[in-house]
Amino acid sequence: MTTTAAPQSAQPAPPGAGIDPKDPRHWSSTKRSRYAWMLTFLLLFLMMLSWADKAVLGLAAVPLMKELNITPEQFGLVASAMFLTFGLAQLVAAPLANKFRAKTILLVLCLIWSLSVMPVVAFATLPALWVSRLALGAGEGPLAPVLMHAVYKWFPSKKGATPAAVASSGVTLGIVAFAPVLAWVIAQHGWRTAFVALAVVGVLWCAAWMILGKEGPYTSLAAEREIEGTEIAVSAPGASRINEEKVPFFRSILNPTWIFAVMASFFAYWTFTLAMSWGPAYFQNVMGFSGQQAGSLIALPAAWGVVATIGLSILIQRMDQRGVPSRRSRGWTLGLAGAGAGAALLASTFVSSPVLGVALMSIGFGTAPAMFAITYLIVGELTTISQRGGHLNVANAVLTTGGVFAPAVGGFLIGGAATPADGYRLAFQVTAILLATFGVLALAFVNQQKQRLRLGIEA
Repeated sequence: MTTTAAPQSAQPAPPGAGIDPKDPRHWSSTKRSRYAWMLTFLLLFLMMLSWADKAVLGLAAVPLMKELNITPEQFGLVASAMFLTFGLAQLVAAPLANKFRAKTILLVLCLIWSLSVMPVVAFATLPALWVSRLALGAGEGPLAPVLMHAVYKWFPSKKGATPAAVASSGVTLGIVAFAPVLAWVIAQHGWRTAFVALAVVGVLWCAAWMILGKEGPYTSLAAEREIEGTEIAVSAPGASRINEEKVPFFRSILNPTWIFAVMASFFAYWTFTLAMSWGPAYFQNVMGFSGQQAGSLIALPAAWGVVATIGLSILIQRMDQRGVPSRRSRGWTLGLAGAGAGAALLASTFVSSPVLGVALMSIGFGTAPAMFAITYLIVGELTTISQRGGHLNVANAVLTTGGVFAPAVGGFLIGGAATPADGYRLAFQVTAILLATFGVLALAFVNQQKQRLRLGIEA
């Protein structure tokens, strides 16, 4: 008689089976938070480097204009040149930001702008300078929105304001850290050495990013709720949809909230670009400082910008966590920052004390870049998480267009004035009035809650 062995019961899977230890979703909250902040600071350095690359032209303005025989009008157009490709590159990158990993896009961008210095270093002519700045704009254009999208994916939505602000503070911290050093390099070794040094640092960052860069786990609202251990609420029939479905693109941007939030930062970008392009030359040609001293002075508004960027974002995050409506926590903060910065910059053109003038100028120029991170937060509220990367690129493409106009308009105002001092004063006054005006308009018209209801997004 043949006996059949009884089938063995299936063995239970060991704990943790099927879980990828490299996936941040399965890490402990402590490990995930530490890695998130490590990447935030690595991206902060990248943002610092990008603004050092922008500012080096202004720091080298006087010797560069002298060696290449460039007029103020020509220099202003060259300084604006990079923003022509800056905005175009963002529009090209907008659909790619939703399809490709942020790690890959950031790596490619850094390589492009690091190599962009080669034409002007090799040939040192006005056409080569144009080519170099256009290439720099193409590489740096999509950086800020892709970088913000990368940071947001490492933090829950209500904890993302501060880390995003830390990364965004590289706009000003890069000037604080690099401007005095670059000014010294230019004075001691020439402007070409400063350009090459920045390229080398960029390539080194790329090597570090290839090893350490990683995508964050907060890729959707559902993923955030799963990681954080919160339950997904079931909407009642007829209730507004959860922020997961796609929102029509043009409905997200053709509304007063989006328009005035972005335009406030458009003139903030105008303001800070004017400072970086013409500030060092102003300190040298009008106030009589040396190139090295000018490099240190231009770091003052940038230093204030670091304080303003992080300080305002910490304030916003605390208000968000206390349940303050984002129209007040974000919209009002954006508007008041623009109005206050414009008023300070305008006042700086009327005071007779050089110390008070520089202090007011620092507040005006330095507060402006603090507005960028707030605008990104507002724009992010008007779309879904899955669409956010593309929308941030579009918003950034529009607001950074301020950089196309500011250096060129400043150059023509300075070159056409009776004296350089009169030209600088007029350029600063026009900028201050525009910034303050659109700050007040943002204060009046930015209303995310009202717009989210109209878009059918959960309020």
